[in-house]
Amino acid sequence: MTKRTRALVSSGAVAVLAAVLGMAGAGPGRADQPPRYQVDRSWPETFPDHWVFGAIGGLCVDANDHVFILHRQDPPEGDANAGHLAPPVIEVDAQGKLINAWGDPKLIDPRLHSCAFDKAGNIWIGSAPSGMVQKYTHDGKLLLQVGKKGVYDTSDGTQKGKPLNSDAAVFTQPSSIWIDPADGDVYVSDGEGPKGNRRVVVLDKDGKFLRQWTIDATSIHCMGVAHDGLFYMCDRPGGRILVYDKMGKFKKSLDVPWTPYTPPADGKAKESGGSVVSLDFSHDAHQSMIYLLSQNNDNVAILDRRSGKILSTFGDGAGHFAGQFDQPHGLAADSHDNVYVAENRGRRVQKFVPVRPSQ
Repeated sequence: MTKRTRALVSSGAVAVLAAVLGMAGAGPGRADQPPRYQVDRSWPETFPDHWVFGAIGGLCVDANDHVFILHRQDPPEGDANAGHLAPPVIEVDAQGKLINAWGDPKLIDPRLHSCAFDKAGNIWIGSAPSGMVQKYTHDGKLLLQVGKKGVYDTSDGTQKGKPLNSDAAVFTQPSSIWIDPADGDVYVSDGEGPKGNRRVVVLDKDGKFLRQWTIDATSIHCMGVAHDGLFYMCDRPGGRILVYDKMGKFKKSLDVPWTPYTPPADGKAKESGGSVVSLDFSHDAHQSMIYLLSQNNDNVAILDRRSGKILSTFGDGAGHFAGQFDQPHGLAADSHDNVYVAENRGRRVQKFVPVRPSQ
């Protein structure tokens, strides 16, 4: 092989390697190239039996990329004339097909807020402000309840009492749940609203209290946990994400500023739900991006996870057309970085898919 031939082979190998690496890094998981998103108008398929919906409190995605929708069952008066009330928990696959639906109104609380799956595929549900967390099998059998429905961690046991942040497995307003896949410990953020506790409670897999740490926030509306063990807490009224490690040590704060599309007459921007409502992470190796739901701008912001910088946004603002939002309240991303948004007042879930450059 001549010197010139060796050089050509070498440069060709480098080019092939670069192309392979580029392909491996392409897609929705690169913070330097945030994806564009568009709404999937075909998702979900039409539900059966003229189901009538009330508010959608939240949602979560299981290991099979099935979406579990938390339905609060509070439709406007008169809607039942046109159909039957949809069940509390609805399982839909990535193609939009209904897989299952369940929920006993006598057991489950109507104000469903969030859910998460453990390693065994059981679903844990937090209801704020119910004062309890429940664990169900994948198909809806109640396995465990932590806390008593309607009894709160306050000075008098009611919602009006002073929050106590007790060293116990009792709650005021459980907002989000995460289960450690390594040991099965359950982490519950307790403090969804302005009059509740401000803490993260750690339970073992059987619901026994282990420890807690308090959060310096106005409220804790959501909690997301990255693979590196960092906890991202949503201070909804404060417009910021507070980051802690697994033992409750504060790491940093990420401010999330926002600007009204229509300037207010008095020049003062007014909150209409907060810019930090619900979040999830991209599924690249480093989870380099945060998908963050804003009610102020009725959109989803894509943030660089390290710096908190807003890279791009998607969602077409306030409204009821496809791609618009009416009080979006819950967000989750599946393994392909499809993003699902639950609307509380809009009474629906929409799927947004990443748009490849060729599209």
